[in-house]
Amino acid sequence: MIKVSILGATGYTGSELLRLLILRSDIEFKYLTSTRLVGQAVSNYYPHLKNLCSLVFTEYVAEKVLGESDVVFVCLPHGHAMTIAKQAKQYPVKVIDLSPDFRLDDVAVYEEYYEVNQTASDLLPSAVYGLTEYNREQIQSADLLANPGCFVTSALLGLLPVMGKSYINPKSIIIDAKSGVSGAGKSATVANLFAELQGNFKAYNVLRHRHIPEIEQELQKFSLDPVQVQFTPHLLPIERGIFTTIYIDLKEDVSEAELRELFQQQYVNEKFVHLLDKGQLPEMKMIRGTNNCLVQVQVDKRTHRLIILVVLDNLIKGASGQAIQNMNLMFGLDEQTGLNLMPLTP
Repeated sequence: MIKVSILGATGYTGSELLRLLILRSDIEFKYLTSTRLVGQAVSNYYPHLKNLCSLVFTEYVAEKVLGESDVVFVCLPHGHAMTIAKQAKQYPVKVIDLSPDFRLDDVAVYEEYYEVNQTASDLLPSAVYGLTEYNREQIQSADLLANPGCFVTSALLGLLPVMGKSYINPKSIIIDAKSGVSGAGKSATVANLFAELQGNFKAYNVLRHRHIPEIEQELQKFSLDPVQVQFTPHLLPIERGIFTTIYIDLKEDVSEAELRELFQQQYVNEKFVHLLDKGQLPEMKMIRGTNNCLVQVQVDKRTHRLIILVVLDNLIKGASGQAIQNMNLMFGLDEQTGLNLMPLTP
């Protein structure tokens, strides 16, 4: 039995963890924390959990939460996980952080983009980056895990098979990504009101999005040449899902068949990342409510450019599902446990 606590259990990623873990017979929930709902029954806030969860929301008390849990999921805004991870060093507990606090290796870059001090820089060397398909061995022995961002997951799963190849220009990468509004979190803002979103479509944080250094950092680990990306996120008037289209200039001729073989070999044994059949294009409804990531590759001979299309559910494969996939590995389980989900269609 794995004793699980979720810090920030009322946010979108926290509620998705609850939904995905609540029916597992090998999971025992210990603490579900909230700053404003302390003492309230979880099933009152989440009526769909009636008869499934008898816990109440509690405040975070380190000695209780960390001392009585096997794993703690941190679903809090940036800046909070650093203190929690330092406290966790005193207990035999694993920490899976869904915030960006341990994703960036460079302290100065983190502080520039997130505008808070990195107060746990001494833990960065031991923090494992949780992109499951490329870091499986390290994840298995991790005590502190940095779960990747949702946009980053889609970009990396699309790009990493070709990184380091002589035929691409790694400074020409353009990442055009669209996300559902749940990616912005649950905090109430005017920009996320129904009247502002419905029938609307817009770009945001152009040139300065916080995921840019995370994408470049992880891509650079697979490339001897300097990597530079142009990343532009857009907000769709839908609840969940990410559609990422990536463009890369080709320096040498390479056939679509060669690229398809490369991606097929990379992902043939993966449980959640799949290359679509030739000619088939990904759609968000194909992955909605699942931990799957669908990829397609095409070569535009006219512009001499590689095009990679990726779709995933930002709340599952882009956050909570990937966190559970990593937890499964950390506890010696099949990484598919609890994640064999059918898409929510239509």
